[in-house]
Amino acid sequence: MTALDLGRAALAPWPAAAPAPTAPAPTAPARRPDAADLRAAAARIAPYVVRTPLLRGPATGALGPGLLLKAEHLQSGGSFKTRGAANAVLTLGATRIVTGSSGNHAIALARLARSLGIRLTVVLAAGAAPAKAAAIRALGAETVQVPGGVADREERARALAAERDAVLVPSSDHPLVVAGAGTVGGELLADAPDTETVYVPTGGGGLLAGVCLAALRHPVRVVGVEPSRTPRYARSLAVGRPVQLPPSTTVADGLRGQRPGTVTYPIIRDRVDELIAVGDAEILAAAALLRRHGVDAEPSGAVALAGALRAGRRERAVAIVSGGNTPARLHALDHGPARP
Repeated sequence: MTALDLGRAALAPWPAAAPAPTAPAPTAPARRPDAADLRAAAARIAPYVVRTPLLRGPATGALGPGLLLKAEHLQSGGSFKTRGAANAVLTLGATRIVTGSSGNHAIALARLARSLGIRLTVVLAAGAAPAKAAAIRALGAETVQVPGGVADREERARALAAERDAVLVPSSDHPLVVAGAGTVGGELLADAPDTETVYVPTGGGGLLAGVCLAALRHPVRVVGVEPSRTPRYARSLAVGRPVQLPPSTTVADGLRGQRPGTVTYPIIRDRVDELIAVGDAEILAAAALLRRHGVDAEPSGAVALAGALRAGRRERAVAIVSGGNTPARLHALDHGPARP
């Protein structure tokens, strides 16, 4: 399958699915997922996701010829978030779901909710991308916007789930979401087992925690890349406990988390090799480099490449292009083929 074929597949209808159960299942306990959970997630979500390719990265003097890109911008729903969302929804069997999201997780949930007949409410923080909010509503979900940052968003989502007797499916801090995200790491290490370093964009930490789990028994270096304006994992690891940062703005709108999660933090603490911070100018430069290379990534999806460029290691590395929900892609999601 070519990259073009994968791009078309990402906009294809969901597979037929059984109706959702008549009552919501209880939220899964906040336990640490393991390798068995990743294997179960991979099997469970296979009909709903694309196995994205490893693409040759842009040739630069700083990186050499060994860089590959894990092309999650070609994923169904435009980002890796479909993996964790699908694993949670298919396991929990809820009829009502509430989430807090910057956009991509909610888009993934909204597509699933539409096909499964689930009522979805999405809580957005101040500064959420208007194009993503519009796409979420166009896919049939209700949106609620709150003032303040991601911490305020998450507090409101928890309260709303309790008020409405709905299941809360966080964008990162949930064992099922982390296990689904970890399938990204499982695929790339299976396809390129000689990878020396994998660079992972880091916001809420679900993707980084998932890759850490996939790499537990692998000699690969795992490097998380955070926007320099919101380095919540680097600050937390430096002091030995989760800390909450004030709300921030960054061009990487999907990576504005303020505090590490209770599920994600210990996984990252125990396995990550390094955390790198990159500025907005570096992120935009990486996104522009990807576009020249034929990869249409949103700024959040270019953060891992920005980290690889900052590190400047000439090695066999993979940078995860975590999302491609640019304005053009969001338009395609809203106006693509009819879905069940």
